[in-house]
Amino acid sequence: MSLQDEFTRLIARLTAKHEIPPVAKVFFPPFQKGDQPKDSEFMAMSLEGGATGISYVLVPDVHMERYVALKPSSFVGESPIRFAREFGQGDSVNEMISIAAINAICQHVMRVTAFPLDTATDSLGLLSIAKGDRIGMVGLFRSLIGAVQAAGAQLVVIEKREALVDKFPDLPITLDLSALASCNKVLCTSTTVLNDSLEDILAVCSPETFVSVIGPTAGYFPDPLFSRGVDVVGGRVVTDGPAFLKLLAERKRWGNATRKICFQKETYPGIMN
Repeated sequence: MSLQDEFTRLIARLTAKHEIPPVAKVFFPPFQKGDQPKDSEFMAMSLEGGATGISYVLVPDVHMERYVALKPSSFVGESPIRFAREFGQGDSVNEMISIAAINAICQHVMRVTAFPLDTATDSLGLLSIAKGDRIGMVGLFRSLIGAVQAAGAQLVVIEKREALVDKFPDLPITLDLSALASCNKVLCTSTTVLNDSLEDILAVCSPETFVSVIGPTAGYFPDPLFSRGVDVVGGRVVTDGPAFLKLLAERKRWGNATRKICFQKETYPGIMN
């Protein structure tokens, strides 16, 4: 079963047990050719009742016209289940919307079940970086590089954007996934789920490698990732949907409208049981 199939199964189980409200509002930031600006990297889908899912805008320039043609009003009143079920079909625009819908559905269920969420644990801290570690980063986590260097650990950064190799010549950035094979700890951006690269990454890693997946788009239950060998999932829940959408539109920091959450495989009770 593929990772996409795992997410489809998760949504099927959740929606069989819980009534999911319709979409109340969707926000899409303006499209920027090349890379999205830091203050316009995320879109969101909010359901009636306030549960809100975030997704990174990972849309290539060749699909700009399709993105620009999206009408937020056309989503209002629709069931998010419809969009969630489209995950894994390989279309970048649909994948983006699907992840937002999956996150919104999961966060609705978290609310109505009062699911216990760990908002105290620092998912990055669980890497416990020490001398002798070889840390693999999938995605450039610049804020963590100092800690890796201070601990005396080795570092390898995996990127899809070749331009970053030239932009940061002092960093060990490579496009070669096989470099992760020698890493004992790997930190992945949550966009690896969105761009369908996580399974390839996990296939390269040793079964003993400690793998963390973190980022705002990981607002879902972690069952699909834990079933594939991930150890920690660190994401975000939206605590105030209307305020969050307003902040996105104003290109402002999210503040108290969201909270970081952390799931650990060894302590997670599971939602699929």
